[in-house]
Formats: sequence, C-alpha cells, structure tokens
Amino acid sequence: MMATMTKTNNPLEQLAETNPDCEIWWDSSPLIYPSWKEETLAKAPAGKREEWAEQLTRFYDQEKINAEGTMGFRGVTTNPPLSLQAISVDPQGWSARIRAIAAADKLAGVEDVYWAMYLDLVKRGADAIRPVFDKSGGKYGFLSGQVDPRFVSDYDRMLAMGLTIAAQGENVMVKIPGSKEGYEVIEELTARGISTNNTTSFGVAQYMRCMAAVTAGLQRARAAGVDLTKWRSVVTHMSSRLGEKGDWKTEAKARGIDLSMKEIRDGEEAVLKRAYWWGKENGHPSKMLQCSMRVEQEDGRTVSRHIQDFAGSDMVYTCPGSYIAQLMEVADELTFDPKAIEREPNKASIAKLMSLPSFRQAYEFEGMMPAEFVQYGSFRATATEFAAATRQTVDFVRMTLEN
Repeated sequence: MMATMTKTNNPLEQLAETNPDCEIWWDSSPLIYPSWKEETLAKAPAGKREEWAEQLTRFYDQEKINAEGTMGFRGVTTNPPLSLQAISVDPQGWSARIRAIAAADKLAGVEDVYWAMYLDLVKRGADAIRPVFDKSGGKYGFLSGQVDPRFVSDYDRMLAMGLTIAAQGENVMVKIPGSKEGYEVIEELTARGISTNNTTSFGVAQYMRCMAAVTAGLQRARAAGVDLTKWRSVVTHMSSRLGEKGDWKTEAKARGIDLSMKEIRDGEEAVLKRAYWWGKENGHPSKMLQCSMRVEQEDGRTVSRHIQDFAGSDMVYTCPGSYIAQLMEVADELTFDPKAIEREPNKASIAKLMSLPSFRQAYEFEGMMPAEFVQYGSFRATATEFAAATRQTVDFVRMTLEN
C-alpha cells in the first residue's frame, strides 16, 4: 500500500514521511542556496511558483535557521566540484578573500592559499547551519568538508587535512575517500571523536571495511574516554556512478550481454540494500548515505529509483539543486511505498549481472581487497573528476594572485 501524502509536499518530503529517521541533505554549499532558489523559481511552470517557493523555503530558510535552529534539510555535503560551484557564484568576493589570505601570509604559495580558502569556505558553510546543530544537540546540522582528492592514497596528508577540516567547527564532518589508506584515516579520526563521511565508495566490501574502521575507532575512543555524544558516521553509496562510471557496460559488451539501464539500476539497488541490511543486522551506528541520484524514464514511467527503491529506510539522501528541481517537475508522477526497502532486488537481473567481474566486485562481501579499492572503475573515474575540479579551483587561486 502506498503512503498517503500531502499534494503540495515536495517528493523528498514525501520520501522522508516514510520513515521519521530518514534524512534529506543539501548537496552543495549553503552559501549558494539563495541564488539557486531564485534561479529555480524563475523557471517554475505557470501556477507552480508559489508552491515551489513554499517547498524550497521549508528546506532552507536562513532567517528561520538563525532564529529557531531548524531547517528541512538535516545536513549538508560538499565536494570539490560543488566547492568550485560556490566560488563561481561569487568570484569577486572569493578573489578578494584570496588576496587577503595571501597578504596576511607573504610566504604562502598558491597551494597554501587554496587550502586556506577552502577551509574558509567550509567554515562559512558550517557556521551558516550551526544553529541547527546546537538546537538538535549535535544530531543534525553537519556540513561535510572533503580532503583533497589528489591524495587518496596518502595517509599522512589526508589525516592532517582531515584534522584541519574538523577544526573549522564542531558541526563539520570530514569526507574521506574509500581507499585502503582512507579507511585507516577514518579509524584514526573516529578514535578522536571526529565525525566522518566515507565518500568515493561503491561496493559492499568498501562499506564493510568502513564499518570495521568505525568500530575500531569507537573502541579506541571509548577506551580513551573521548566524548562521542555529538559524533556521527555516514557511508556514501554513489548510486548512478556505480553503474554508469565504472566497467559494467564495457564488460557486458565484451561478453555479448545486452545490459539495459533498468538492469543497471537493479544492480545498484542490490549493492546498496545488501550493505544497508548488513549494517542493520549488525547494529552498526553508521548510516548509509545515497548520492548521485537520477530522474529517468523506465517502462514508460517517470521514476527516480534511487529514492523510490529505498523508501521506508532511515537512509540519508544528499541532493544537489539540479536533482531537486527535476523532482519538482515530475512530482505528480512519483509515488513512495514505505515498504520498498524490504523489497528484494530483481533476481533475474542479479543473476545476469553476476557474469560481470566488476559487478561481483561491488556486490560480493569479499569482492575486493582494500588495496584494490582505488583501482575499481567507478572509484578511478570519480576521483579523477574530483581531482580535476580541485586543480581548476587551484588555478582560479593562481590567476587571482597573478592579476
């Protein structure tokens, strides 16, 4: 039976109604939300602007955050491309900030100025939603800041960066990549009571390794008397990037297998549900977080399976503005079954996908060894994209200082 929802609710609000512990997060800096909101409302269909405005204001209203410590979003995530997006919204303001950082430290190189600017971006975003963190007693209102994706295998560098990111605010959660060294950093940060978000992670073996690292870190923290009352851990499943950015389609073609997008989505669903239920059955405190969701056509219907297949769960869904806008455009076509999380993935699709080595790597509990994580196709493609965005941001700093 489908859940009965208020017609004016945003689809993400409808999703959240299927489980009181479900969380919707904003996938970008809070600093860009006002400008994105205005751009989105300017494109609203006739007769929808007022309804959309109400929905978007419920998600994020800075005045209400400051006055009451509440917002519809439960948290915020950022990454290098999204940080670049925030800078592009106010290039003059950030250019001035870059010059001020350089003037304050004459010996700072371009990379030093970039890192100081990035930390400032993290701090400003975290400060904007800090009242939510305080009001909720540390349960909500986190902002995730990511270590430099150019160094996914450098333990010492990632740890040092993670510590400086965490120092930007009590409500800052550190994003660490799903590499062998990344999980070692997650254990160390957890042992110090620092909240973490495991990113660039795609397979069950990675998720289990993350949970093991968190468990080990928590044991160390408790033994040392570290305060964990405001500690959190989320484990990110980069949904569409798993099936589309990696090797599934290439391997299927090489084997003469006709692989449909529907079957790819079935595979992504199977991987995440396997990890989700493993965590639940073992009582693990980390929450699964889903990103990289899509709106598309399937069997003549408009769907967003990355949220519809998991309705009824207590997952976190972090949503960029483009995805939220797409959902609003097709709101009348989407429904949410509060029992969807309990539904088994398509067995025929799973059997077909098991012919693909890279699917088995993602799906099987021991599909990869930790040293193999950085070689996985989806990891390599995503890390390359994030590193390119970082280099582009560094070049923005360089050009600013040269002018």
